[in-house]
Amino acid sequence: MTRVAVLEKDRCINKEGCNFICGNVCPVNRAGKECIIVNKEDNKPVISEDLCIGCNICVIKCPVDCIYIENLVQELTDDPVQRFGENEFRVYRLPLIRQGEIVGLIGRNGIGKSTILNILSGQLIPNLGDYENEPSYDKVVNFFKGRELHEYFSSLKNKSIKVSFKPQNINDIPKAFKGNVNELLKKVDERKKLGEITKILNLEKVLNRDLKSLSGGELQRVAIAAAALKDADFYAFDEPTSYLDVKERLNMAALLRSLALEKKTVIVIEHDLAVLDYLSDYVHLLYGKKSVYGIVSNSKSVKNGINEFLEGFVKDENVRFRKEELKFEVKPSTDYKLKNIIAEYPSMKKSFKDFFLEIEGGDLREAEVLGIMGPNGIGKTTFVKMLAGVEKPDVGSIDLSLKVSYKPQYLSAEHGITVSDFIATQNIDRSIFKQEVDRRLFISELENHKLEELSGGELQKVAVGMALCRNDAELVLLDEPTAFVDIEDRLNMADTIRSVTDSKKKVCLVVDHDILFQDYVSDRLMIFEGESSVRGLARKPFTMHDGMNHFLKEMGISLRRESSNGRPRINKPGSQLDQEQRNKEEYYYAKG
Repeated sequence: MTRVAVLEKDRCINKEGCNFICGNVCPVNRAGKECIIVNKEDNKPVISEDLCIGCNICVIKCPVDCIYIENLVQELTDDPVQRFGENEFRVYRLPLIRQGEIVGLIGRNGIGKSTILNILSGQLIPNLGDYENEPSYDKVVNFFKGRELHEYFSSLKNKSIKVSFKPQNINDIPKAFKGNVNELLKKVDERKKLGEITKILNLEKVLNRDLKSLSGGELQRVAIAAAALKDADFYAFDEPTSYLDVKERLNMAALLRSLALEKKTVIVIEHDLAVLDYLSDYVHLLYGKKSVYGIVSNSKSVKNGINEFLEGFVKDENVRFRKEELKFEVKPSTDYKLKNIIAEYPSMKKSFKDFFLEIEGGDLREAEVLGIMGPNGIGKTTFVKMLAGVEKPDVGSIDLSLKVSYKPQYLSAEHGITVSDFIATQNIDRSIFKQEVDRRLFISELENHKLEELSGGELQKVAVGMALCRNDAELVLLDEPTAFVDIEDRLNMADTIRSVTDSKKKVCLVVDHDILFQDYVSDRLMIFEGESSVRGLARKPFTMHDGMNHFLKEMGISLRRESSNGRPRINKPGSQLDQEQRNKEEYYYAKG
């Protein structure tokens, strides 16, 4: 059995708040051998993977939870493709790349997907597990000799292949380039398709705006356009749907498909399963242990790959990497009128300098999740802020007489405090936290991490968890809770929202662009429509079927269910099933 030991050095407090407790409790050390020693250069422990017996005593005793001891879920004959150092994260194997095809990567956050894109895009020369010596493409080419990636790395070595890379972190773009959108895109327009691509991504209205003034969704679309405008052979997109609404996600998918049709190679990391399913030709799963190691599966069809990820079992490798299957429970149709109305909100209007929002009056019902969907810049966040008391309507007054818990769209982390300290300051119901939230979202695993050290997805989980647990809250408002959250945690989060809402008879309003998430969690839907950044109209709540049917028709797509696990799937445009549903005006698969 191959054992992996990882120590997060940036969090280790040896000699500062810990007196080498990991080494002192190690039974191998106490037997006179040196399984855990201290590196004299940085005073940090070093763990011998050969001597470690996997007792996990050091893991349990570490006061800041910075040690991981894991057994690989399968025996691997190859060395890692990339290892970042002694007792540090490593990745095994790489995905295949196919000319004229879109390859999707599926996996949890912190398991190596971005590292793989950095390697394939030439941003990182893999060290093949030899972290002590300088990596080189000569070694890489020799390592892959006789394999399908041999020719690709030979091309990278010889610089005979051009690569375009859309990174995960788009916030650095305004720092790297000073100017407006048009100036940036003209500079990178090697394919002379500026007009065509800005039209596909609906960027015409922001071309003359400074990059620093763009919203997250606008900046994401600019980043996608910049990558697609470069004349490359290989295109890599890391989480391209972040901040995008459903229509923008479909436009992005159409753009990537056009690249593949030009015989380009495209690889994508994406957490929106519906979009990944819709745009990919093949997928690779990544499994392993977050922050410890990641293993790339063999290439799979999109249907089989996503189903195996949800099942937690890689069939051709006979590897189970998750105890329980992730399921899309098909909710039985319920009559929302049987649920008690606990509050009503009136028709309202709100005007800003360049935007006008009109809201049809509606009701909120006990033990109900009300999903909110619509384009960006259409007033969804403004409506939620009105319910939270952060914004006041110009016409109509709102007094729900409910205790409100609000998770805003954008989160900021307090510096210098741990998750545990933060939770201690929150007025929450500890029983709900323990019984409903923590057992699904595993927030307590982060308790010794500082808030500013958390990833975007981890910070989101903490914020959603606190909003759901807030003492005496009757109305919970969650604005884009799945932002930066991986596939597995999205489904866990949906389970958590449903469970807390049902068991505690709360009302929960959820703004989100992930169709699968909304389909899974919502009882009714509010649909916002109009013209982005100009005017918005919020319809009164629909039944789930009528609301989703209305929304999908506006988006120009239809849904079906995967027979094996109930997973919603977007029909391929023009397919037989798509045409049948369109002819029947049934864009949503379940009528009830």
